[in-house]
Amino acid sequence: MTDSIDTRVSPVTVAVVQFEPKVGVENRQRNTDAVTQRIGQAADNGADLIVLPELATTGYVFTTRAEAFAHAEAVPGGATVELLSRLAAARDLYVVACVVERDGDRLFDTAVLVGPSGYIGRYRETHLWNTEKLWFTPGDEGYRVFDTPIGRIGLLVCWDIWFPETARIVSQLGADIICIPTGWVWTPPPLYDAGGVCMAAHLTITAAHVNNVFIATADRIGEERGARFMGNSLITGTNGWPIDRIAGPDEDTIIYADVDLTATRAAPIWNQLNDLHRDRRTDLYDPILGYRGAPALPR
Repeated sequence: MTDSIDTRVSPVTVAVVQFEPKVGVENRQRNTDAVTQRIGQAADNGADLIVLPELATTGYVFTTRAEAFAHAEAVPGGATVELLSRLAAARDLYVVACVVERDGDRLFDTAVLVGPSGYIGRYRETHLWNTEKLWFTPGDEGYRVFDTPIGRIGLLVCWDIWFPETARIVSQLGADIICIPTGWVWTPPPLYDAGGVCMAAHLTITAAHVNNVFIATADRIGEERGARFMGNSLITGTNGWPIDRIAGPDEDTIIYADVDLTATRAAPIWNQLNDLHRDRRTDLYDPILGYRGAPALPR
């Protein structure tokens, strides 16, 4: 951005939605209505890319495997993906959501990306948190970055951000922004630092900083069957610092950021001699950390 002329190549308004879904099939319509309303609100405020919390249409804390199956749907082809595709087409925008995906007798905690032309792709959560391991199968399709007219969009889910390899891989695959539906739960104290920021938000900031990539995380709030959620949804710049602000622990809100997504492709150059991506000693650690599950898009 400049004072007088907008020179951005890919200007995008990103929105992360923070609210309180409710688990249970009896709450499915309530959750769907809440998602629809917030997508409309974000679109009215100029959003081009909207990220929803983890399992926003179903709630999160299942008590039995049968209950998890009762909330499941196909991806693509399920009711949530179809609804989001219609909303994206009607408002000419992109939406990242997260659903319980059923594939035969297996369930996945799956992030999906839809756009004005419909379903674009999915990512199945790699790292499963706590009782997720009782319902879900760990992701088996690796990592992908989706090249769209507004930029290259990578996907992760929730606990993945604790594993530095995930953001590293997705950024190395060429992502301009990583979108992360989350359901960060309370962990042993301290829950927040003196500024009211939880560890997961700090990890998001760190991942953005060390990979020079935009990251948009949408968390949920509230309490569900004894589990309490952290809030702190945020959008980082390529330098890691939050754009606008970090949402409060209990806020029902939407956070916005106006960005140029192609800035990611220039961001790795910090000074005349240092570039985070080129400085990586892949000769030493790629045999351990290298990823060959998908081709990298050129920077």
